[in-house]
Amino acid sequence: MHLPVFMEHRSRLLALAYRMLGSRADAQDVVQDAWLRWSACKLDELDQPAAYLTRITTHLCLDKLRSAQARREQYIGICLPEPLSKHDDCVGPEGRAEQAQLVSYGWLLALQRLGPLERAAFLLREVFDVDYAEISQIVQRSPLACRQLVSRSKRRLQQEPSSLLSQPNNAETLSKAFIAALESGNTDELAKLLAEDVTYMADGGGQASALLAPLTGARPVSRLIQGIWRNAKKSQIKLQIQVINGMPGILFWQQDRLYMSVAIASNHAEKISALYVMRNPNKLTHLVDQPCKLAELSQAQQ
Repeated sequence: MHLPVFMEHRSRLLALAYRMLGSRADAQDVVQDAWLRWSACKLDELDQPAAYLTRITTHLCLDKLRSAQARREQYIGICLPEPLSKHDDCVGPEGRAEQAQLVSYGWLLALQRLGPLERAAFLLREVFDVDYAEISQIVQRSPLACRQLVSRSKRRLQQEPSSLLSQPNNAETLSKAFIAALESGNTDELAKLLAEDVTYMADGGGQASALLAPLTGARPVSRLIQGIWRNAKKSQIKLQIQVINGMPGILFWQQDRLYMSVAIASNHAEKISALYVMRNPNKLTHLVDQPCKLAELSQAQQ
């Protein structure tokens, strides 16, 4: 009986762990550890299996965050979460649009700027609809303190730029326009798609070339992208439009090797406000089983 009950909640646990940790690999490790604890418990002594699984998963995430701090400090350059396809279990159960929203890069990076307890309380209450009495038991704070944690988290998130937290309605159009501007080789056309304060962030993890700090500004970002594209074309790179972390995105394929992914954030003026580029091959391996759909490429270029 342990396995069927666990599998019923597994996707929800992965979604919680990914948002807590900002790491797909760590989220999977945590949920595997949760399974080991779950498989050893006595089911007839549990009144609420879902609450128990949520509690042990959150505890494991908080423990993981403490141990992960040293690893993050040693990471080379910018550390971005692994890109997710729209069908990844870490996105969350189907039909939960509010959960899918909180996997965008803007949201994940904003969540990482919250303290561990703030992050846990906010996610449990606002995303996973856990009541304050249960949150109190999970984070071992009073219900009043939990309400204050959630309120403080909301205030801090409201201070984030709205363009980084919003979801564009023109996802496919934006991706196609970005590809067309790349193909044209016209830096001015590419710059027209970018907001003046656009931010470019790339994660190479010391495994691939990438800027070590964010780059801002339409002109420098457009020049950088065109330079990257000129080098990529020499290797016969193919492009695939792909939803990445709930955002419009593009996969860059070099034959059967996934070269990089780009997720695109836009503002209310339908300008690109941020580009999140994954170059670290260790964070791209889970996407490699997705075939390069050349039909999508030709359609995007038309």
